[in-house]
Amino acid sequence: MSGSSGDLGNILAQAQKMQKALEEARAELRDARIDGTAGGGVVSATVDGMGDVVGMRFAEEAAKGGDAGMLEDLAVAALKDAQARAKRSHDQRMAKVTGGMNLPGLF
Repeated sequence: MSGSSGDLGNILAQAQKMQKALEEARAELRDARIDGTAGGGVVSATVDGMGDVVGMRFAEEAAKGGDAGMLEDLAVAALKDAQARAKRSHDQRMAKVTGGMNLPGLF
């Protein structure tokens, strides 16, 4: 039985190591800044690595154009672009921690 006890200790140590790596990855993702653009850079959105919006920028010429509907559409497109990039970054970072295993609920 001492062999199985050692195996359990090894599994627990690996789980703790993975938990620490997950916490570090989450912190890195919260600090990450990922930009998305639309309209050839007329509108830019910035999200963190978790996909939460942290900023929006409009080119000066966009504000002068006066087409609010177009700006709204570009803002949504820029946000979607930034969030899609953040999701890819998030998934890649977490895959490094989990070795590519899909572990629902961990992140």
